[in-house]
Amino acid sequence: MQAKEIEAVHQQYLQKEGRTRTWVFVTQLLLFAAFIGLWEMLSRANLINSLIFSYPSKIIALLWTQLLDGSLLPHVGLTVWETIVGFVLGTLLGTLLASVIWWSPFLSRVLEPYLVVANSMPKVALGPVFIVLFGPGLTSVIAMGLAISVIITTINIYTSFREVNPNFVKVVQTLGGNKRQIFTTVILPSTIPTILATLKVNVGLSWVGVIVGEFLVSQMGLGYLIIYGFQVFNFTLVMMSLAIIAVVATLMYQGVAFLERRLTSQFK
Repeated sequence: MQAKEIEAVHQQYLQKEGRTRTWVFVTQLLLFAAFIGLWEMLSRANLINSLIFSYPSKIIALLWTQLLDGSLLPHVGLTVWETIVGFVLGTLLGTLLASVIWWSPFLSRVLEPYLVVANSMPKVALGPVFIVLFGPGLTSVIAMGLAISVIITTINIYTSFREVNPNFVKVVQTLGGNKRQIFTTVILPSTIPTILATLKVNVGLSWVGVIVGEFLVSQMGLGYLIIYGFQVFNFTLVMMSLAIIAVVATLMYQGVAFLERRLTSQFK
């Protein structure tokens, strides 16, 4: 097949893929609009409990009111900051621990059962420990987010380290490479897709940890607004907070997905 024919086929593929992405996006928007419309209609018709589930127009009105009076942004800013810090620290610390465990086979055999046990433990139960250890403040909330994400990050990345094709390692060893060179030229580059996939998982885990931490100790943040809304039976406030969490978490996820596309394209 000549170069012009290959280029024509490639252009046809790109056009088809572009149309598919457009239709996927349009369908997603239509499904979302249908969900919002159905929710509004069922709530106003009292077919679902509007006291508990509220309805979209009421949520938007409350959101607009709190944006205008400036009472909402400090809560959103604090929770987003805590989540980003927990997300970054959880990913970095988990990757570092996985690297240390891979580096030392003895340490790997010693720590592996402890990692399994730590991963099976309900991390929420550590909340009171963090409160006593760090006090009822920002540090406890970040520690909760870190506790939920760091173990699963360590296990995922360490497992990926172990599953790298051993033939690649043997090639570097044959050429006289030491362990550091094996790690930097074979192990780490081969696990970039796993690390990026773990970042996506950590977005959700970090949000869970931070919100749970705010449930326990915080006097500000979206988790605090949710608890406060439950206490005063203001479920519109609860649903508004959940909607904000969904939007910001989606933006973070899309940011990680963009980073994944950029990095993976460089390795192709």
